[in-house]
Amino acid sequence: MRGTQITYEPIGVIHSPFRSVSGMPIQPTGAAGGRGDVEVLPRYAEGLRDLDGFSHIILLYHFHRAGRAELVIVPFLDVRLRGVFATRAPARPNPIGFSVVKLVSVEENHVIVDNLDVLDGTPLLDIKPYVPEFDQQQADRIGWLAGLSDRAVGKRSDGRFGRGEP
Repeated sequence: MRGTQITYEPIGVIHSPFRSVSGMPIQPTGAAGGRGDVEVLPRYAEGLRDLDGFSHIILLYHFHRAGRAELVIVPFLDVRLRGVFATRAPARPNPIGFSVVKLVSVEENHVIVDNLDVLDGTPLLDIKPYVPEFDQQQADRIGWLAGLSDRAVGKRSDGRFGRGEP
């Protein structure tokens, strides 16, 4: 692995109503009504063919405004230090995010979505269809989030993992 370099080029940009790291939803479950426009670069627009047959999609993106990665952090829904890989915090060694969002429509190179929890201007890395039979797993345990996960619905970011506002 030593010396391995991985480079990704964005395939588009995510437009959302959230202009600031502070105050935005921390998960799609808390972003009800958060409509967004996933703008795919024109050269990738043909890849959107048949996407409109799905009710939900997975967005993979780069946390472009995440702060410095720490391996131990206090996550949004807790007050104790946790290992970053046991959280969904954006400040991580590889700041890659994902969200499962509701697909509203596909219009040329624009994918209109609901329940978007992503900062405006976020670089888009990939789009995948959400298929419950493939993606939904029955969880036997959810670690430290047991009894806390339902709090994500109303939780907003306090900006602790971001770097400088625009």
